[in-house]
Amino acid sequence: MKLTADMTTGSAAVEVFNSLLPPEDLFGFAERRNPKRAFIFVSKVLGRYVPVCPLVMRQTYVDLAAQMPADLPGPVLVVGMAETAIGMGAGVHDALGRDDALYLPTTRHPLSDDMFAHFKEEHSHATHQLMHMPADPDHQDMLMNTQTLILVDDEATTGKTLHNLARALQTRGISPQRIICSFLTDWSDGKAAAAVASVFPQARVSSTALANGRYSWTPSNNVALSRLPDDIAEQGAYDLTQNTDWGRQGITENRQMLHADAQPGRRTLVLGTSEFVWQPFLLAEDLADKGEDVKFAAVGRSPIFKGLMITDLIRCRDNYGLGVPNYLYNVDPAAYDRIILCVETPPDSIDPVLIDALSPQVISTYG
Repeated sequence: MKLTADMTTGSAAVEVFNSLLPPEDLFGFAERRNPKRAFIFVSKVLGRYVPVCPLVMRQTYVDLAAQMPADLPGPVLVVGMAETAIGMGAGVHDALGRDDALYLPTTRHPLSDDMFAHFKEEHSHATHQLMHMPADPDHQDMLMNTQTLILVDDEATTGKTLHNLARALQTRGISPQRIICSFLTDWSDGKAAAAVASVFPQARVSSTALANGRYSWTPSNNVALSRLPDDIAEQGAYDLTQNTDWGRQGITENRQMLHADAQPGRRTLVLGTSEFVWQPFLLAEDLADKGEDVKFAAVGRSPIFKGLMITDLIRCRDNYGLGVPNYLYNVDPAAYDRIILCVETPPDSIDPVLIDALSPQVISTYG
């Protein structure tokens, strides 16, 4: 199957080889405000740019984990890629259900100066990616003795970012026997797994995805895109500590940090912010289990034009005090009885533009 989209800056096409779901149920297209890659695959199951039922999101984690062998050697290191795939990585880690699996995502919000790795996502609007050294000594041992490495991202196109991450991990002494690249959609036609394998020739490398194939992009040069000033990887104005952190310094088990009252049948939208999405997702899942009609989405950095898959757009400033533009897509406040906005910064850090647009209930873990 081939899917195409015509845009002002060019045309995108995807040839789908295999797909667990109908491809049109997995993704669509949109234009990005980024001259390095002027298009984006908009996932319909990720819970980032399109509000998604938490049950659908959970099923994607289960489906991806089910594609992985049960006899993977441990310790297992699961890495979710910031910012888009941080919640997805945590979900895959959770679905694995292994006591010897460490989840350690990449981040653009360092909590301390004790960083483990630094690499670049070169096509991104925000190129710098970081990884913390785990705070717990047992987690440090798991990291340094990693035997299986699972790299989780929402999509793969060229594999260059994973190659850069693999090089950063190798430089720090990580030498896994087994590597799995796990994606919602893999359009790299095998290039992503090959890029990682070139760094770790001793390892057996494979990839799993809900859909795979290859893509092409034909630029039209009708519109000149300027790069947005967003290449910032800092903590920001607020002291994000380990006590309130959801996992940037490594976790082996989940703890639900957020709670809200439930009313069966109420239409509720739960929103994460930036990299703070896993705990908000657990809240959304809990409310859905109690009978609410729940959708989940997130405010984030990725700059996308309105049109194609993007029907609604709210632009606001970030809640970390970094001066980074943030965006919320495809949310019509009138479609919900309640909107819950979850932040790891103080409630007064939220842009009044977002408050005025959504009139949300704010839940903060700060302090």
